[in-house]
Parts: sequence; structure tokens; C-alpha cells
Amino acid sequence: MLQRPLELAEYTSQAHNDLCDRLSVVQSMGRVGSALDNAAAESFNSLIKVEYIHRNRFATRAEARLKIATWIADFYNTRRRHSAARGLPPAEFERIIREARASHRQEDQAA
Repeated sequence: MLQRPLELAEYTSQAHNDLCDRLSVVQSMGRVGSALDNAAAESFNSLIKVEYIHRNRFATRAEARLKIATWIADFYNTRRRHSAARGLPPAEFERIIREARASHRQEDQAA
């Protein structure tokens, strides 16, 4: 019988699931060992390397951290279009999802 690594237990606990529910966080984790769990992260890592890191030079690690974080916050999340998000930037797509969830909650409470 295979045992899951200890660190996975925290992300599969009921307390973690309850917290995600309260914060309206949709978990992406599937079955143990599923390669699809990391697909979005792997895609992002590849994209940031191709579109930003390999096109720039950084004098220090601190400069790299700051410029990469700025690129993510100011471009990737707010302006770059994503095919997985219906062609919308992540910030706009998440806003639409939040509003739809809030609307559904209001409809459920009214019923």
C-alpha cells in the first residue's frame, strides 16, 4: 500500500477543505499522483521564463525578484490574455467568477 507524503496530508485535511470553502477557493488537487495537479503551475513557470526571465538580465537576485513580481502583478495578472480564462487576464476572470458566485449565493439564500 502506498503512503502519501506527510506534507500532502495538510492539503487533504477537512480543516483545509473547510477553510478553502469559506474563502471561496477552488482547489485544483485531484487524485494522489495525478500529473494534472501541477499543469497550471508548470505552464506558468514555462511562460514566465520564455516571456520575461530569458529576455532580461538582472544584476542581483533581489532585482530579479522585484522585477519578476512587478511583471506578474502589473502585466501577467492584469493585461496578459489567457486562453484558459476565455481570453481574459486572470484578474478580470477571477472578478467575473467572484461576482457569479456571489450572485448564486444570493439566489440560493432568496430561494
